[in-house]
Amino acid sequence: MPSNAIYTDLSGYYDLMCADIDYRAQSQCVQRLQQLFGSAGNRHLDLACGTGPHVRHLLDAGYLSSGLDINQPMLDRAMMRCPEAQFSLQDMCGFTVSQPVDLITCFLYSIHYSAGLERLQACIASAHAALVSGGLFCFNAVDKHKIANNSCVSHSVRQADSLFSFSSGWHYLGKGERQSLRLRIEKTTADESQVWQDEHPMVAVSFGELIELLQPYFEVQVLEHDYQTIMPWDQTSGNALFACVKI
Repeated sequence: MPSNAIYTDLSGYYDLMCADIDYRAQSQCVQRLQQLFGSAGNRHLDLACGTGPHVRHLLDAGYLSSGLDINQPMLDRAMMRCPEAQFSLQDMCGFTVSQPVDLITCFLYSIHYSAGLERLQACIASAHAALVSGGLFCFNAVDKHKIANNSCVSHSVRQADSLFSFSSGWHYLGKGERQSLRLRIEKTTADESQVWQDEHPMVAVSFGELIELLQPYFEVQVLEHDYQTIMPWDQTSGNALFACVKI
């Protein structure tokens, strides 16, 4: 995740912001994808790991799991959640590992935090260098041509005496390699409300462009964005899972 003020200020609320995400289903899907496409090893690295929920699930499944993030408050919480794991403060667009891993993940569309195509390519190259031969790089992405600028997802969560309302949505101007993720968080306690709003610059890429960036490094499988059933991408949906085997 970026070292962005909203993440630093609200790192304590980050898990509430992601309360509607089924981390268990995502982690189990990754394990199935590794069985289908990857190597048999159990060394795992989670890019942009945030507070470490994917690391926790994969540790519990028997993996030697680790994570990296660019935001130290997030890593502090990840270390509390997963004290047996190794975490490092690194940029996913230029990271190194002490020992090659068998599986690299990058979920919650965090691959788009690369912000530009040059940095995205650097992220892909770093992932390739960090994997064993036949290792799996797995992430989800959104196609810039499928973004509906007036669409957003929202949910609310109550914690103690406060109600938190979260909304997020993609925005793409229709050209170029930049899109944005717009976030809004409102905390209501009794009759008082606090609102945080932010807009993150993200890399905009079509699936065709993304496949072209990946193919020099990986054998690429594009799958439907469905964590319960593994199916080939239908060529029309704007969200997809990428399962990429190092070549």
